[in-house]
Amino acid sequence: MASFPEFLNDSSIHNDPGAKVPLPWAGFITLSLLMAVFSITAVVLNTTVIVVTLRHKQLRQPLNFALVNLAVADLGITLTGSVSSVVTNAVGYYITGRVGCILEGFCVALFGITALCTVALIAVERLFVVCKPLGTITFQTKHAAGVAFSWLWSLIWNTPPLFGWGSYQLEGVGTSCGPDWQSRDLKNVSYIICYFSLCFAVPFVIIVVSYSWLLYTLRQVAKVGGCAAARAESKVAWMVVMMVLAFLVSWLPYAALALMVVFNPDVQLPFFKANSLSFISHL
Repeated sequence: MASFPEFLNDSSIHNDPGAKVPLPWAGFITLSLLMAVFSITAVVLNTTVIVVTLRHKQLRQPLNFALVNLAVADLGITLTGSVSSVVTNAVGYYITGRVGCILEGFCVALFGITALCTVALIAVERLFVVCKPLGTITFQTKHAAGVAFSWLWSLIWNTPPLFGWGSYQLEGVGTSCGPDWQSRDLKNVSYIICYFSLCFAVPFVIIVVSYSWLLYTLRQVAKVGGCAAARAESKVAWMVVMMVLAFLVSWLPYAALALMVVFNPDVQLPFFKANSLSFISHL
């Protein structure tokens, strides 16, 4: 297995004035503190969603399966990626070695793509609820199947790097791991292109199409339904805007920077951009 660069895997770098380091010590500490704040917030909020749903029977209905699944996936990202990033940034270098990097990269990617697919699943479910009212909600296997599919799809596309198609490597300032965006190996480039097309572009298209269809349906209803329908359309429109913006804010910076590196591995990014690749990937 490939070894890590010495300056990313050795505490002595902070005692050597001539050593090349990606961040000054204060920068690593700042990153660690920021990640700690986001990690604590994510653990509290996602755990609350899971516990409240489990404790209240009326919330344990099929239409909430996806919301709980999203909370589980987000919690997984925090525990396997964000928390470890707090520690590695605090010490200023990656501490768990090559095996730890592979495990972190796989777990964060697995939970991340599952969360992304779940957001798309929520969009589709809301579309069918509004456009094809289900009446009294009872257990339906298609809801559980949608949740299971989000995990299966993520597993399918995050497993190949473990067997040679793509790989997990250090990224950003060298204190976190993710898919290897920089290698020009044909197998790696083909994997990354497939990965972004099927795990980022497809969910994004599903979200946009679902909410656009939903808005169109409500607008048609509003034309014949008066003020009440118009108010409902306004509320849904606001929800749609917020969901799409949340998707773009959460994923577009990381995706754009990663793709930039894929197609131009020699690009010289300003420091704050390279650093944000590591930071955004664990939010």
